Amino acid sequence: MRLGFFGAAHEVTGSCHLLEACGKNILIDCGMEQGPDLYENQELPVKAGEIDYILLTHAHIDHSGNIPLLCKQGFKGEIVTTFATSDLCNIMLRDSAHIQEFEAEWRNRKAKRSGEPEYEPLYTVADADAAIKLLAPIDYNQKIVLTEGIEVRFNDMGHLLGSSSIEVWVTEENVTKKIVFSGDVGNTNQPIIRDPQPVKEADYVVIESTYGDRTHGEDIPDYVGEFTRILRETFARGGNVVIPSFAVGRTQEILYFIREIKEKNLIPEYPGFEVYVDSPLAIEATNVFNKNVKSCFDEEAMALVEQGINPLLFQGLKTTITSEESKMINFNERPKVILSASGMCEAGRIRHHLKHNLWRKECTICFVGYQAVGTLGRKLIEGAESVKLFGENITVNAQIEVLKGISGHADMNGLLNWLGGFETVPQRVIVVHGEDTVTDHFAGLVHEKYGCRTFAPYSGGCIDLETNEVISEGIRAPKKAAEKPARARAASAFNRLVAAAKRLLDVVYKNEGLSNKDMAKFETQIQNLADKWDRS
Repeated sequence: MRLGFFGAAHEVTGSCHLLEACGKNILIDCGMEQGPDLYENQELPVKAGEIDYILLTHAHIDHSGNIPLLCKQGFKGEIVTTFATSDLCNIMLRDSAHIQEFEAEWRNRKAKRSGEPEYEPLYTVADADAAIKLLAPIDYNQKIVLTEGIEVRFNDMGHLLGSSSIEVWVTEENVTKKIVFSGDVGNTNQPIIRDPQPVKEADYVVIESTYGDRTHGEDIPDYVGEFTRILRETFARGGNVVIPSFAVGRTQEILYFIREIKEKNLIPEYPGFEVYVDSPLAIEATNVFNKNVKSCFDEEAMALVEQGINPLLFQGLKTTITSEESKMINFNERPKVILSASGMCEAGRIRHHLKHNLWRKECTICFVGYQAVGTLGRKLIEGAESVKLFGENITVNAQIEVLKGISGHADMNGLLNWLGGFETVPQRVIVVHGEDTVTDHFAGLVHEKYGCRTFAPYSGGCIDLETNEVISEGIRAPKKAAEKPARARAASAFNRLVAAAKRLLDVVYKNEGLSNKDMAKFETQIQNLADKWDRS
């Protein structure tokens, strides 16, 4: 009866935990690392084909994105999760696989010319389809027997549609231990979905710590009031409101707010303003939201549904699928709202909209989510006077607004409050899924507040659940520990170059559907660039 930690250990992404009990190997999440990668992850001690089940907390790629890779390596067990998470994985894992395939195609163009070995994608759409076929959804609050000696139950965690904490009961030789995996703990008072549901008892709690050292602020922001102000001021100048928005979750929240603004006629001078959702993934995700109304919506959203009102639909809402439809948005001179991905402006159609609107002083760029260091979004909110888009220097004349407080994650107080819902203090709280120093900081806070033993493992860390003894703290192996400073700097520059190439690849993917003439032109430009820098 052991629990090991192989991802998101002293790091924020790539959640992956292995429960070994009752002769079974069970993964809790199997996520892809995204962003900074500080430490080497240790390999799982079992082969993919030896894993019997995956329990999936939610659909975000940093929790689900390596499942197709596991299938490629031989996993054939069940993936147990909620119905809404299953629906979201159906679109998100395929989208991730498309990106992997396009990256491989791009890299192999050069490899073919230079005679280098062919680059194999991390996984393919076929691997994603194989994973999707293994999804075995269950209802919230439904306690099931997973296998002899192991029972599980999923509870709404209010982080994303379908997100869950997972209760796991393990019984071996008449000894029963209960482990609760928080997944990502949701923020309270979010629109559409419910607040995180408390769990009353556990022997062990595995909890995330994304915001384990920060708070969102004590006051609940007036989202509708702030949006109303931004829309009114921008439309009065004759400009557009451009919102870089994550396709799943954040886009749907913004639609919810705009529907309320329109319903209450809060901007009577512009009653028919148009709102464009320019992201095929966001459109598919919105359909998933509409499909899972009864199981996931909160009381306020359900009250609207019972009145015959779709909380995500309103007059003037328009969706664009093809790249041609996307381009036409900026030829429409009427003031409007444009919602487009990606949320940090690193790739996708949003960069085209920024090119057309950043230089216009009458427009507003409104950020509604976290902007990581080094991203274009972060540069804009920090006051960049000009940015480069598609080879052009674009002057930043537009108004830059940041709508604070919209976060899908609970802050430090929210995490502690959720832990406070346990009626008896757990034997141990294990802290994962946080920045390097944050995991230790939050573990200290938990020990101080609740008096229980805590553990912030590194990758490969393991605990004996029967005795509550730490078998291994894991291996603290920095990614570049053995590199000399000059070599590290060179690697950093090369990594930035690779990141730029990946961004170009994403642009290619997002422009699928171009006319043959435009596609040929685009290909020629890329080939010319490659020929210029090909040193082979």
